[in-house]
Amino acid sequence: MATGMPAWARDFSEKYYSRTLAMFIISGNVHDIQPITRDGKTDYLPLTKFLEQEMFGKRDIVIRYDRGGGLTFANPDMQVDFRRALDAYDSFHGTSFSKGLPRNPDSVLTILESFLRVRLMDGKKVAVIIDYAESIVPQNSAGSLSAEDRNALVILKRWAQNPLFLKSDATIVLITENLTELNQSIVQNPGVAVVPVALPDEGDRAEFAKWQLAITPLPEGSDVTAESFASLSSGLRRMQMQFLIAHANQNKQPLTMKFLSQRKKELIEADSGGLLEFVQSKYNLSFVAGNDAAKQKLRDAVTALKMGRADVLPMGYVICGPVGTGKSFLTTCFAGEVGIPAVMLKNFRSMWQGQTEGNLERVLTLLKAMSPIAVIVDEADAQLGDRDNSGDSGVGNRVFAQIAQFMGNTENRGKVIWFLLTCRPDLLPVDLKRQGRAEEHIALFYPDTDEERLAMLRAMQKKTGTAEGSEEIEKVFLSQPRQLSGADIEAILVRSKMRSVLRGGDKVEAQDVTAALEDFIPPAYPEEIDTQILAAVLECTSKSLLPKKYREMDRAEIARQAALHGL
Repeated sequence: MATGMPAWARDFSEKYYSRTLAMFIISGNVHDIQPITRDGKTDYLPLTKFLEQEMFGKRDIVIRYDRGGGLTFANPDMQVDFRRALDAYDSFHGTSFSKGLPRNPDSVLTILESFLRVRLMDGKKVAVIIDYAESIVPQNSAGSLSAEDRNALVILKRWAQNPLFLKSDATIVLITENLTELNQSIVQNPGVAVVPVALPDEGDRAEFAKWQLAITPLPEGSDVTAESFASLSSGLRRMQMQFLIAHANQNKQPLTMKFLSQRKKELIEADSGGLLEFVQSKYNLSFVAGNDAAKQKLRDAVTALKMGRADVLPMGYVICGPVGTGKSFLTTCFAGEVGIPAVMLKNFRSMWQGQTEGNLERVLTLLKAMSPIAVIVDEADAQLGDRDNSGDSGVGNRVFAQIAQFMGNTENRGKVIWFLLTCRPDLLPVDLKRQGRAEEHIALFYPDTDEERLAMLRAMQKKTGTAEGSEEIEKVFLSQPRQLSGADIEAILVRSKMRSVLRGGDKVEAQDVTAALEDFIPPAYPEEIDTQILAAVLECTSKSLLPKKYREMDRAEIARQAALHGL
């Protein structure tokens, strides 16, 4: 007898026993194995087998259908019964389905509807499991669906409200990985309940690791235990964990912490469809030159995280400032300082209807499972969409709503930390940067004083492997009248290094730096830079982060200058 079931199965059972629903959508981690405990022993089954054997094991009829595989039955007797009913259907309707079962949805669902009606009237208990439901009723407007898909949509909506199904013991289950890829008129139907299947948490992973390692021991030299495996495998499915253990066992290759960490990153990047990229940081905040007030804010967050006080952390940060001020570098240094994984959210938009929202749903599910994690969104003003987007069939609006809802979920405070990077924070939707979402707005600026210039120079020397401590080189830089960004200084030092190598020198000398400085022409876009600086000044939520000039300037004057720049 089964005594233990996963949380989603208990949720499913509670909704089923309300006796007000006949149709359910199971979404999320649906292609993983699920745990079941019988008589004190735990086993793991694929989701469809779990449904057939554990949830519907006592049903008279259990039918599975997917567009590629067609109809299958839980046991041969059920198939024989269906074949007899199909012969009668052919005789009555003049069809020949008994000679070859169709696979196209509208034909299959029409046949099933007739069969289910007869068997339910006979008092039979039935369950129908439709896998890859997004291929049967895809997300699209009714006018854009094919005739076949429209027929399938109408049939499923009819089943959700069918009085016979509701009063009989009939259960229809639609399985889809991404809820947004399923037609929303089904998802939002009042006769349909959604049951999400989460990725395994650390406790689930520890339980599975112990079970699997007892069956498949790791080869000698492995330094991974069930507990460390569970801790390091956040974001992985049980099947992926099973693959890593089996691969090590079969190939006699020790499973080490280093190898596991690397393979986890590869698996998650693949699982996200290439939409997430892990950011490897060799640096911490000590490598960031200047911007001391900004560094201190982030160090305070690091301290709170290490103390386990996620409740005092902001939900996210807006990191703004003109180009070349080190926004990306500062963020990756934060991840290196705190020791949590950091990922870059890549372009998740697709030309295909519904695919963009599906991509984003998959990414957000992974982020939640990998917490604590830092999420970096570069060019956030362009990437995250807007509530008022038009001309894209509402995709931008839906994307914005998904992200805003996830960012505003206080359960994720201190677990998923957002860093929205932008040169133009004024173009970032207000709903994403308000309190409760990206709460702290950190502005970065070019070095302003001689002390800041020297700090930036030394940091770039450290980063580029250029000799530090040369008073002559420092004097050359301080005599430079132009305002140089960190990116400009790094470029100059790399050019200086090239000159040193070409003349056969063993280190960069002042003459190399002087020649590189004289030759260097920074990209000329002063109007845009001024606009970006003013936008950052207006966006900044802490006075201590502003250069002295803007700290002391009247806000009305700043606003007037910003208005002249079209802000």
